[in-house]
Amino acid sequence: MTQFKYANHEKEKELYGYDRVTKSHCRMCHGGCGVLVYTRKGKVEKISGDPDCPINHGTICSKAMGSIQLAYHPDRLTYPVKRIGPKASGKWERISWDEALDTIAEKIIDYKDEFGPESIVMGYGTGRENEAVIYRFANLLGSPNVLTAGHFCYGPRIATSIITCGTNPIVDYENAPKCIMVWGNNIVISNPDEYKGEHFSVALNKGAKLIAVDPRMTRIAARADIWLQLRPGTDAALALGMLHVIIEEKLYDMEFVEAHVYGWEPFVERVREYPLDKVAEITWVPKEKIIQAARLFATTKPAAIQWGVAIEQQVNCADNDRLLMALMGITGNIDVRGGQVLHQPPRIRNVGYFGAHRMLSDAQREKRLGGDRFPLGGEFAIINPKCVWDAIIDEKPYPVKMLFFISSNPLLTRGNAKEVYRALLKVPFMAVSDFFLTPTAELADVVLPAATWLEMDYIGDYWKRHGYILPRRKVIQVGECRSDHAMLNDLARRVGQGEHWWDDFEQALDWILEPAGLTWRDFKKMDYLRGETVPQKYEIKGFSTPSRKLELYSTVLERMGQDPLPRFREPPESPANTPELAKTYPYILITGRRQPGFFHSENRQLPWMRELHEDPVVEIHPDTALKTGIKENEWVVIESPRGKIRQRAKFFRGMDPRVVSAEHAWWFPENRDPGHGWAESNVNILTDNRYESCDPAMGATHVRTLLCRIYPENDDHRNPGGIP
Repeated sequence: MTQFKYANHEKEKELYGYDRVTKSHCRMCHGGCGVLVYTRKGKVEKISGDPDCPINHGTICSKAMGSIQLAYHPDRLTYPVKRIGPKASGKWERISWDEALDTIAEKIIDYKDEFGPESIVMGYGTGRENEAVIYRFANLLGSPNVLTAGHFCYGPRIATSIITCGTNPIVDYENAPKCIMVWGNNIVISNPDEYKGEHFSVALNKGAKLIAVDPRMTRIAARADIWLQLRPGTDAALALGMLHVIIEEKLYDMEFVEAHVYGWEPFVERVREYPLDKVAEITWVPKEKIIQAARLFATTKPAAIQWGVAIEQQVNCADNDRLLMALMGITGNIDVRGGQVLHQPPRIRNVGYFGAHRMLSDAQREKRLGGDRFPLGGEFAIINPKCVWDAIIDEKPYPVKMLFFISSNPLLTRGNAKEVYRALLKVPFMAVSDFFLTPTAELADVVLPAATWLEMDYIGDYWKRHGYILPRRKVIQVGECRSDHAMLNDLARRVGQGEHWWDDFEQALDWILEPAGLTWRDFKKMDYLRGETVPQKYEIKGFSTPSRKLELYSTVLERMGQDPLPRFREPPESPANTPELAKTYPYILITGRRQPGFFHSENRQLPWMRELHEDPVVEIHPDTALKTGIKENEWVVIESPRGKIRQRAKFFRGMDPRVVSAEHAWWFPENRDPGHGWAESNVNILTDNRYESCDPAMGATHVRTLLCRIYPENDDHRNPGGIP
């Protein structure tokens, strides 16, 4: 059955001088939080958490409160513009929506006719829950190329979990796990994907044991019963070491393994290739701690793993995910209450169905960029970004002539930013939909003003795997801003897709909800809709995999010609893998530390968020600072074989002296030059995107760990951060 809960309209009686209070659903990050939006004279004046929302129970973060500054920011783009003059000139002219969409439609039709639909690449980044409409547009156009963050963010979790156990295993915080292992994730800062830090904190307050796997002493690691401080990029080896302990000591769930695991014997043989002495040497984690953590996790029931993007932005991406699912599975913690639940969605038309993936022809699917090189990514319609840059710069395997980026800033968020810049300069036509003229948007030909979450009706958390959907209700209208959904619904009719779209996008919401017997107007009166939660479904119907079992030996990867068993690959740059390079670049650089007020490259122009964190910060150990002559709070240069940037030094004893931790996605909106200082502190100037450095199955770019050197800025005379 589907669970219904109707909204409490009594809240509107408590306005305290406000004209209106609207229940909605924030999307300033990966979203999920229910909010109350207070307005006076049609303007938002206050945002607070909705205590009735099951996702966040009334808690919200600084980003949600900063939504007001985003919506009304004086630099916000509130009407369409077209570029006047050369790229990066910073000269724009206001145009109408009709002219903007007609221009984009004309380019799409011309390139499709001359070079084929595959020459047009759609793209999205952080996502504004717009992936379904973007894929629908691309698939109906006949383009197999949608460029997302999905090659190294969340997409691998979905792809690997589908081929391993049928769907993404979600921590069941509702039923009080007794042990939580947080792996490469900082949930109390980042509030990732299906999760909010509040649920995690409540579970700890109820007495759950905590294992933290992280190179840094985070707040979570400081609270942990066991902190496994591994060498960055060695997650797969550590997981194999823990599995070695669990298997050799027979701490696994034998009944579950015998009845529900596929490939047990070859998996055990692979695990035995990683004895603890070897794993300890690889990971820097003492074997006694590995044994202690493995025993705690395997013997405390129920137990769960809170995992995140840090383990996916690596050469071991797919195997990292698969190994953590192996730990969940063989300990009997998968699809059980308080462990890792395989939720069922509400009875609606899902994202995949809406995305019209089945309407892309086999012939066009075969043209997907990188599909032959990275087969698991290709199978899930995910492409590696370098494949697009190569198709623009070298026109191989065919030319890409047009990019259309929606809520994406790849110049800041993709590996090897210098190559990204060259590609964006060369592509004949680019359109962007965003809130501001970002460094990426400044290179476009047409830029469209996107609506924030406050300015649209939509089904929140439609794409997630926690079983909920929630209504996002439109509260305000700012300028001529339009939601990406409505924009693409309009554009689709201009390129001949009208029969597959709607006169008004509210009809699309009706269509999504139709199997539940609801319309959008019905759903707007509700707090949420939730699918039924049934644990241990595998006892009745098995897992949704080819073998109907949890596949430790992947039949899907075997069919693709990939290694069906997970393994550890040494990071492309490391003291062990490239010892000669390490003589010049002696430190391991971590590149993705999160900050509460930012969401990747977003919110640098919001005063409240910049007050929290004014400058880009690189953490170094005091011993490292002493060795390199660095003083705290001074600007320093971080250099890799690809280039160099500047960030402000902060001393931090909570990591190994051989490790340096920098922040990502920095640009400076206050810099009024067209590039907004995109290369000055952008950590992706330093990262690599070579194919051989990427995950072989998913195509994930290895951007999380690399080698660097670091020194005071006054020692450098070569202009760090200069635009290439």
